Amino acid sequence: MGIEKDIQQVHFVSEKQKAVVNLLYTYGWMIEKVKNYLAKDDITHQQFNILRILRGSHPKPLSTLQIRERMLDKMSDTSRIVDRLVIKGVVKKSTCSKDKRLVDVVITDKGQKLLKKIDAEVDQVAILMANLTDKEATQLSDLLDKLRNSGE
Repeated sequence: MGIEKDIQQVHFVSEKQKAVVNLLYTYGWMIEKVKNYLAKDDITHQQFNILRILRGSHPKPLSTLQIRERMLDKMSDTSRIVDRLVIKGVVKKSTCSKDKRLVDVVITDKGQKLLKKIDAEVDQVAILMANLTDKEATQLSDLLDKLRNSGE
C-alpha cells in the first residue's frame, strides 16, 4: 500500500512533493499510534517527551526554556505541560536559585518509575518499525538528517 492509495491521490507535481506529503502523512500516522500507546498510562506524547528529557538530565534540573529547546514539538506550551506533570506527581518544579525568573524542573521517583514501566512494556517503536531492517532504519534516519541539514 502506497501513499497514493492512503490519501487517494494518483498524481503529484514531483517525486519530491510526493516525498513531503508522504513524510507528513507518516508523521501523523506515527503520532497517532504513539498517542494510543501512551493513553493507557494517562500520558500524552508531549508529556512523555518532557519526562524523557528530564530523565536524561537527572539529577540536574532543567528550566522550562531548556526543556522547550530539547522538545520534539517546539510549538508545545511547555509550562502548561509541566504544570500537568506536577499535578500527576511525576515532576517537581521550584524557583531557580541562580535566576529567580526561571523555574527548575526535575523528574520525581514516580516519574522515573512511570518511564521504567513504559520502557519495560512491549517496544511499540519496534512494532511500528517492524517492516524495516536495522540497515533500512539507519538509512531512513540518515536521509532524514540529510533532509534537515539541507534547509540550513
